[in-house]
Amino acid sequence: MNKTELHNSLAPAGPTPRYVPSNSSSSIDPPSSNVGVPFSRLRFGQLVIVSFLSFYLNHVPFTLNYVLPGILIASILCIMSEYAEIHEGSDVPKSMTPPTIEEIERSLQSEVVPPGEDTSDDDDSASGEDVEVVEKPGLIWREQDGKSVLVPSFYPPKSSKNLLNRPLTMSEVSSHNTRSSCWVVIESHVYDITRYIDHHPGGWLPLTNMAGKDCTDAFANYHPANIYKDMLPSFYIGDVTDSLDGTEFVKEHRSIRQELLRRGLFETNSYYYYLKIVWLSFLLVSAVSLTLLGPSKSFRLGGAVFMAAFWQQLAFIGHDVGHNAISHKKWKDTTLGIIFGNTLGGISLGWWKHSHNVHHIVCNSVEHDPDIQHMPLFAVTDEIFDAEKLQEAGVYDDEKQGFWSTYHMKWISTDVVSRFLVSNQHYLFYPIMAVARFNLYIQGFIYVATAWSQDAWFAKRFQKLEFVTLLGFLTWLTLLVSSLPTPTERLHWLLLSHALAGWLHVQICISHFTMDTYHGHAYNGPQDDWFKMQCFTTMNVDSYRWSDFVHGGLQFQIEHHLYPRLPRHNLREARALVKPFCLKHSVPYHELGFYDSNVELVNGLKSVAMKCREYGLKGVGGFKESQIYEGLNAIG
Repeated sequence: MNKTELHNSLAPAGPTPRYVPSNSSSSIDPPSSNVGVPFSRLRFGQLVIVSFLSFYLNHVPFTLNYVLPGILIASILCIMSEYAEIHEGSDVPKSMTPPTIEEIERSLQSEVVPPGEDTSDDDDSASGEDVEVVEKPGLIWREQDGKSVLVPSFYPPKSSKNLLNRPLTMSEVSSHNTRSSCWVVIESHVYDITRYIDHHPGGWLPLTNMAGKDCTDAFANYHPANIYKDMLPSFYIGDVTDSLDGTEFVKEHRSIRQELLRRGLFETNSYYYYLKIVWLSFLLVSAVSLTLLGPSKSFRLGGAVFMAAFWQQLAFIGHDVGHNAISHKKWKDTTLGIIFGNTLGGISLGWWKHSHNVHHIVCNSVEHDPDIQHMPLFAVTDEIFDAEKLQEAGVYDDEKQGFWSTYHMKWISTDVVSRFLVSNQHYLFYPIMAVARFNLYIQGFIYVATAWSQDAWFAKRFQKLEFVTLLGFLTWLTLLVSSLPTPTERLHWLLLSHALAGWLHVQICISHFTMDTYHGHAYNGPQDDWFKMQCFTTMNVDSYRWSDFVHGGLQFQIEHHLYPRLPRHNLREARALVKPFCLKHSVPYHELGFYDSNVELVNGLKSVAMKCREYGLKGVGGFKESQIYEGLNAIG
C-alpha cells in the first residue's frame, strides 16, 4: 500500500471524555497502572546485590573465576531494573496487561460519573481521597515536572492589544513562516512568537521549522503545563477556523497521550535509575580496574570492552536527560547531563541538544534534519543526487553541486568525491561506525568553541561548564590510556573501546536510515500530521523485555518520537497503545528484530549506492564523467 492510500484510510473514532477531580479545578496526581516487581522485594534484592558487588569490586583479586560471576550479577541487576516499573503504593495487579484503544474508549465511557453521584467506593486519587470522574471539556491532562496535572485547556491573554479581532485561516497562518514573521497554531489558537524566537531555549531552528503550521502535538510533547499558562497568553492573537483539531483521527491519537498522562506514565521511576547508576558504576569501575591492574594484555583489553559498554549505556542516560525525561526539570537535567555525560562520556550535551531538537521536529527531511545529513560519507536517499528533484524542491545549486542544509547553514556537496564514497557506502558503514565516536568529540568542541557566534541559547549559558567538563574527559582518558605499558597496547585499547562503542551509532542509524524521507517541512495537513510523520520516518526494534537495557529505549523509537518526554521505562506500555492504533488506521508501524534491522539497513544503503552509480550515467556529473574516471580509462 502506498503512502497516498495510507493517508486515505482513516477511520472515525469517538472522542475521549476527560477526568476531573470532584472538588477541584486545578490538578491531581493520577493513579498509576505500571506493572513490575513489588518494591518490598526489590529493595531487599538491591541491598543484597549492591553489598555483594561492593565486596567483589574491593576485595576479590582479578582472576577470570571472579570476573565472570561479577558480570553475571551486574547483568541480573540491570535486567531487574527493566522490570522495576511500578510506582510505590500502587495496588495494580501484576497480571494486568495494557488495554487496546477500544478497551480504553469503553472504560472511559463506562467510568464517567454524573456530577453529584456517590463515588465513595472509588479510589482514583494518589492521595487516597475520593475522586469524582466527570466529563468537563474545559480541562485537559498535561505534564508538569513529570507529574500529570489536570488544567484548563486555554488561558486567555491578560490584554487584548495584540488580538486581531477577526477569524484566521490556516492559509493565512502558513504565510507567516519565517524567522522575521513566525506564527504557530496550538489547539486552534494562533500565537505570534516572532519577538520570542531568538530567546527560545531550544534554539530558533525548531521554531522556524514549525512556523506557519499547526504545532499542537509538537508543542505538547516538548513543553510542560506551566508554559501554556505563563508564556503563551502574551503571544495570542486569535483563533483559526479550519484547524485539524476536529478530525476524528487527530482526536483519537491525542487520546492516547491523554491516557498515558492519566495513568501517570510521564512520572520517572527513581528506583529504575538507582539501579542504572549501580550498573554504570560497575561497568566504569571494572573498566578502570582491569585497565590499571590487569595482570596481562588480555585483561587490560578487557577493560576496553567494559569501557565501551559503559559509554554505550551512559549515552542512554545522556539521551534521557537531554529530553528532560528524568527529573523533568530543564536546569537540573541539563546540569546533570553536562557534569556526568560530558565528563564521563566526552560528548557535548549542548551540541547533542542543538542537533537533536531539530531532528525530532523535521525527522528525515533532506534539507532540514541533521541526523541524515552525513555527506560525503552516507546518503539515505538517492534524491540528493537527482538535480531535477532538488531543483523542484528549490534547494539545488548547479554551481555548488549540492543542496542547502538549513541546520548547517551551508551547501552540502554532491560532487565527484561524494558520489564515489556514497556508491560504496554499504561497504564503509560498519568500519566508519567503529571510529564515529572520535568525530563526536570534535563536533562537541567546535560547538562549544563557537558558541559566541551562534544563536544558541544553551551554548551561551553553559559554554564554560561544557568546556571544562569536556577537557576533564580528555584528561582522565589520556591518563588512563597512558598507564598502559606500550604504545601498541595503548592504540589497541583506544581503538577497541571506541569500535565496540560504535554499536550505539548502529542502533541510532537503524531507527531512521531506511524510512521515508521528504523535502521541505511536514505537518501541512491531515496527510502528514504529527502522528503519521513520526511513524513514516521512524522504526522500532523488536526485543524481549529482559534485553531492553541493551537498547536503552531506542528500540521503541516510534513511541519515543511521539512522546519524547516519556521515561524510557514506560515506552513499552506506550507501545501497547500505539501499535493497535496504527494497525486500526493502516498507519505504518515498522518493527523488526535487531539482526533483520541491520540487514534492512545495509540493503537500503546498497540500494542508494547503486542508484548513485546510475546517476553518473545521466549527465549530472557522476564519477564516470569525472577527469579521474577518464584518466583511469584513457578516455580522450
